[in-house]
Amino acid sequence: MNAIITASELAGESAGERPPVLLDVRWQLGGPPGRPAYDEGHLPGAVYIDLDTELAGPAGAGRGRHPLPDLDVFGAAMRRAGVSADRPVVAYDGGPGWGAARAWWLLRWAGHEDVRVLDGGLAAWTAEGRPLSTVAPEPAEGTFVPRPGALPLLSADDAAALARSGVLLDARAGERYRGEVEPIDPVAGHIPGAVSAPTTENATEDGRFRAAPELRERFAALGAKEEARVGVYCGSGVSAAHEVLALAVAGIPAALYVGSWSEWSADPSRPVATGADPG
Repeated sequence: MNAIITASELAGESAGERPPVLLDVRWQLGGPPGRPAYDEGHLPGAVYIDLDTELAGPAGAGRGRHPLPDLDVFGAAMRRAGVSADRPVVAYDGGPGWGAARAWWLLRWAGHEDVRVLDGGLAAWTAEGRPLSTVAPEPAEGTFVPRPGALPLLSADDAAALARSGVLLDARAGERYRGEVEPIDPVAGHIPGAVSAPTTENATEDGRFRAAPELRERFAALGAKEEARVGVYCGSGVSAAHEVLALAVAGIPAALYVGSWSEWSADPSRPVATGADPG
């Protein structure tokens, strides 16, 4: 099953007999909160999901800035939105797709088999002249119970090992990878052996994913081919989920290091590489 859906496809499915559950996951690093934007207009029937409190646990030492959520909290949020295991789910955000990808990854990791992301997000929907709503729906309670483990997950030690034995992609901006600037975390640089692969290069200017053959070519040039063992990290496990999604579009399975650089760099015993070379 394709991991993404176009606005026109979503409109057709939403008007059908088995409409998908819609999750609005508008989020920006450092704010502002996405709820006010949701209240101003969202896809009809979409339920707002808060990334920081429902798709992540509290930040803390040894956990990173967006660790895995408590499964009870996550499951309750999904059921509140109407999510059940036998009903398709589509997540979207206001761009650049990171919040929606985090929801996609968590649901897939937790065992839901039919989850997609709206390609191009809210902008793709409105660009086709499709309506928005200011009514917050109250869907019937869903029945989804998280059963984690359906997608591969990396610990810090796993990521270090994969950087040596497989392909570990760093989804952050190139200047952060090289250690030229670090606006958020305490140390600049990258995990030794990781390859720079900014997630922004997976999409076109309008926020849609590049075509699958183009993505396959890009990842192959980075060493991430179908037969390779591939993992991804970023700053805190959010934009890396978007890269895992891009890899899925390309047909390449990949593991996610959720703690990412925010966890790695908080431990002074872990090595740090700088410069353009993996190290």
